This record gives sequence, structure tokens and C-alpha cells, in this order.
Amino acid sequence: MPGPLSGLLVVAVEQAVAAPFATRQLADLGARVIKIERPGGDFARDYDAAVHGQSSHFVWLNRGKESVELDLKQDAHVLRALLARADVFVQNLAPGAMGRLGFGASLAEDFPRLITCDISGYGSDGPYRDRKAYDLLIQSEAGLISVTGTPSSPAKVGIAAADIAAGMYAYSGILTALYDRSRTGRGCAFEVSMLEALGEWMGFPYYYGVYGGSAPVRSGVHHATIAPYGAYRAGDGAVLQLGVQNEREWLEFCRVVLLLPHVAVDARFASNSARVAHRSELDAVIDSVFGGLSGSELVGRLESARIAFGQQRTVAEFAQHPQLQSRDRWRTVSTPGGDVQALLPPVTVRGQEPSMGPVPAVGQHTESVLRWLGF
Repeated sequence: MPGPLSGLLVVAVEQAVAAPFATRQLADLGARVIKIERPGGDFARDYDAAVHGQSSHFVWLNRGKESVELDLKQDAHVLRALLARADVFVQNLAPGAMGRLGFGASLAEDFPRLITCDISGYGSDGPYRDRKAYDLLIQSEAGLISVTGTPSSPAKVGIAAADIAAGMYAYSGILTALYDRSRTGRGCAFEVSMLEALGEWMGFPYYYGVYGGSAPVRSGVHHATIAPYGAYRAGDGAVLQLGVQNEREWLEFCRVVLLLPHVAVDARFASNSARVAHRSELDAVIDSVFGGLSGSELVGRLESARIAFGQQRTVAEFAQHPQLQSRDRWRTVSTPGGDVQALLPPVTVRGQEPSMGPVPAVGQHTESVLRWLGF
């Protein structure tokens, strides 16, 4: 079946992660996405050469798109011709760059049905407007690094959290704008900043820190405000992440997993706040039991007690995850360097298969798109 966005034309002057992440999801849903790349290509093509000589970021973010290589300082008329046919225009160049090329506020007048999405680091105004904004910098500015890591060492999140957050809100904003246009007949212009997108994800630490008087403590792989919750090692070296969320589970954990029911009513551990305050003592009790169990024995006890747990997997182990294999969640996607396995988008609609088209080479579709436009 054609995707729900089939027939939709998306034009993207995009680079790096945030905007490509948003438009790739539109492509997966069947939209035609024309990606405008600067001469030489999106610089994310050169981040690494891990995937058949290609960038892992680029392969992840750009399947199903058509690549058109343009120098917009000379070929702005080509972009204008594309926008005359487009439903959605996405861009994440430096603030003001599109305006200097002649694609500013007048777009709404020239193309009243066009939906325009501008993605930036800090927004279109304010004192930080013109600052360069990379993911690490936004993670720092939003306070994410301050609550990540261990008590002695803050850490960057291992994925591009700020870019992904901005891309997700751009994607949902575009879908919202399309729905609104179906009712009003008019497009709209909206913006998403990386700082504000990641700031929304910082809701728990914000409320906890501002109204509670102190920020959540950096606790590594443990939870800052729940115990026991985090990584524990069995006697054979197997590492499991487990979480006890309420007092009923705590009683069962002590009775079935630890085989120490008296620990449940120990004053140091009788409530979650008490367990957090005495975390080191609690962990000593847990480690003394877990150290005498194999990983499979520990899993058996956790399953019997219906305590939530997960295996601490490597990336390679995730790629072979039995749940994903059982649910047939991997598809083959072609790239200029060779085929790769790609995970299906997480939204599953019965009877619909996401498009998941090939990853384009730089400028692969320039000639065909120019012919289509009549140049």
C-alpha cells in the first residue's frame, strides 16, 4: 500500500542530524523528499567511514531521499521552482542564512500553502541567536550533562540527544501543520530550537531541582531517586539492570530474589527514600546475594518475583536482539557502498510497510530533478 504521506513533496535544505532525522521519517511514510546538498555534499557524509566506507550518521538519516547538489548562491532559482511545487520546506542552516538567499518571511506570501520548518540551535532571536550549536554544546547548555555520569565525573549522553529531540519535534510539528492545512487550506511557518527541544526532555530534573532545592545526583547507571534501580553483577560476571518501582515489588524482591524477607522491614530500607539515603548499604546486601548466583539463576529469581530487569547489551548484541528478530524488525536498505540492515520505524501500522528507500549518492538526482522542473 502507498504510505500515508505519498504524493507529498518535501524540500529540505539540510545538514548534520536534526533536520535530516525529521525528513527521513517523512520519507519512511511515503513522502517524496528532495534533499538539497551543498557542492561536495552534506558535511555529515564525512563524519566517519564505518559503513562500507560511508558515514554511519548519513546512512542512518538519509534513506529514501533524492539528493540534489546545488550552490544556492547561484542556483536559488532552482530552489524557488521546487518550493512552488512543495508541500513542506525544512531547513537548518545558520540563522538568517536562508533570508540572505531570498527565502525569508516572503515565502508565506509567495507560497501560501507551503509549510515551513526552521530548525536552529537557540531560536530566531535572543542573545544566543547567532551562536554555533552542536549537540555537545546544547547538552551542556540545557543541563543534561550536569545530571549525567557519576558523582565525580559528568558525561555527555552517548547519542545526539539534542539533535534527535529537535528532529522529533520538527517531525511532529510538520504532521500537525499538515493536519491544520487540511482544514484551513493554508500553510504555516514554525521553528524548533535544539535548546528548547532538549529543555522539554529536562522536565524531571528541572522540577526536581528547582522546586526540590537540589539537582538530581549523578548516579551512573543507577537511578538518582529510586533504589534499587540500576546495574548489578551476578557471580559469573553477567550484568543485569533491574528496577524496583514500588513497595509491593520491594517486598517480593526481598522474599523471592534475595531470600531475605527481613531486609524488607529493615528501617534503613523500609521506604524508597530510606533506600536511596542508604544506597551503599543496600547495594552491599544485594551484592552479597547476587555474587553467589549465576546470571541464569538470577534471571530465574527475578522472573519468579516479576521484577523488571534487562540485560546490559553491547551494540553488537543489540543488533542480534532476539525480540527484534522474532518480530521481524530488520529490513535491507541499499546504499552506494553496499546493502545495510536498518531497523523499522517504531510506529507499527497493521497492513502498512514503511518505504525505507535507498541512501542516495551526492547529487545522484540533480539531473532528473532539474529535468522534472523543466530546466
